[in-house]
Amino acid sequence: MSDFTLDDRLAGDSLAVLDLDLCTVRLMNDARYPWLLLVPMRADVTELVDLGADDRLRLIEEIAGASKALKAVSGCDKLNVGALGNMVPQLHVHIVARFVGDAAWPGPVWGVGAAEPYPDGAGRELSERLSQAVARELQ
Repeated sequence: MSDFTLDDRLAGDSLAVLDLDLCTVRLMNDARYPWLLLVPMRADVTELVDLGADDRLRLIEEIAGASKALKAVSGCDKLNVGALGNMVPQLHVHIVARFVGDAAWPGPVWGVGAAEPYPDGAGRELSERLSQAVARELQ
């Protein structure tokens, strides 16, 4: 874990939420969609298969806990979960809260309009609420 460095693009596009046993959890700075990123804190990991068996299992549990927390906090209609890595090769998992009628519904969020950063303090407030909710789910 000591050699782990968060990709600059992920860091620049998101706000810190909390660190779990395996992943650092980030909130995408796009007010159109409550959107978490889970990034395993392991150096040089680009694919799920690059993680050891124990880390893969831990990742699934952390995805489940973060998903439950995001759904509870956002009240979304649907969760989209995926790991693409086409733009940023560092392994990261997207958990996107979706609402019927949102800007991209029913399609994917990628490539639809420009990100709308959270207004003053709103991203930090949501990040804190999500931090508490994720921590509760993964106790």
